[in-house]
Amino acid sequence: MSKSEEKARNQRLRRGPSRAPAHVPESGRVPVGRLGTYGTLWYVKRRFRFGNAAISLSVVAVVSVVVALSLVWTAGGRHDVGSAADVGPFPKDFVDIRDVPRSAPPAAGPDASTGTFTEDCGRNEDLHRNSDNLVQSPGLHNGAHHTHDYVGNLSTTAFSTDAQLAAARTTCHDGDRSTYYWPVLRRQDRPTSPMAGGGGHHGNIGEILLPSSVTVEYLGNRASDVVAMPRFLRFITGDPAAATAGTALAHAQWGCAGFPDRVTTQYPRCPDGRVVRTLDFPSCWNGLDTDSEDHRGHIAFPRADGACPPGTFPVPQLRLVIAYRVPEGAPIALDAFPEQKHAPITDHAAFVNVMTGKQMAEVVACLNDGRHCKVT
Repeated sequence: MSKSEEKARNQRLRRGPSRAPAHVPESGRVPVGRLGTYGTLWYVKRRFRFGNAAISLSVVAVVSVVVALSLVWTAGGRHDVGSAADVGPFPKDFVDIRDVPRSAPPAAGPDASTGTFTEDCGRNEDLHRNSDNLVQSPGLHNGAHHTHDYVGNLSTTAFSTDAQLAAARTTCHDGDRSTYYWPVLRRQDRPTSPMAGGGGHHGNIGEILLPSSVTVEYLGNRASDVVAMPRFLRFITGDPAAATAGTALAHAQWGCAGFPDRVTTQYPRCPDGRVVRTLDFPSCWNGLDTDSEDHRGHIAFPRADGACPPGTFPVPQLRLVIAYRVPEGAPIALDAFPEQKHAPITDHAAFVNVMTGKQMAEVVACLNDGRHCKVT
């Protein structure tokens, strides 16, 4: 290796990855309080440059935060933050489903696309799990810092290319190679499941629960027909930082089997022990981009009346319904960043559309014709 090549290599090593973790905006101008420890480490790495005599006060302050938190984490060899009592969730994060008010679903308009398309993609019996996040942190191993469950595409990692996704095996019975993923749910009163790429560290303790069922469903639009999604369109729903950053982007919906008209942002206590997570995705596409810097800007949620915002087009709305058998009163916790304390409001999911044009056309036709199609 020549001296110039060695110098370039060392510079790359010092810089580290150029992409922010999933919960850090890439603009670089971020409120440190939102970042959490792993975002803070990334911020320091991006802002500090070896050989630069000028070190900003913001970096000094951030380094102080990192040092303080590192002392907490390493004390006694712990992987979580503070004592077990500080890991979360807390009593305020739980509610008896019978105490949740009933709510009625919004009515569809006269021009609505009222069909549904449901496919069977299993419930992750293959145990495809990792702590990567292909949508938010492509190319960054352990970018999520917590474990994700997957159905659909069996090849998904942070390093998957479109070509690899298109050629991979899938768990979906109709051949849909799209990737669907979300943070795992754990029982904290049981031994911690084996680590999946680092996702079991950082306070994510307990046995990972295998869903009792996973429903992958596409819905129409309450105001109009829908158009096809482009292949490799990708986006997210929910906000993994909602506990500290506010709930503007949160879309957590928790409930219990047998109580379809009661939805909460807290962990539900279910009389029959069947916990249900519902994750609705945005469905108003800008017609141009398959991704955006924040993985939200190119696709939005419909307005309150069901219509899409101006300049966007209605596409099939993805809904994931994930159910678990959990004894009433069992301590459950969503995998999360340490500073989020496993708050249920942080529930989120991600999606990459890898359907072929023919497969997507079948979905669109079903929704616009008002049919209820189910592929098993």
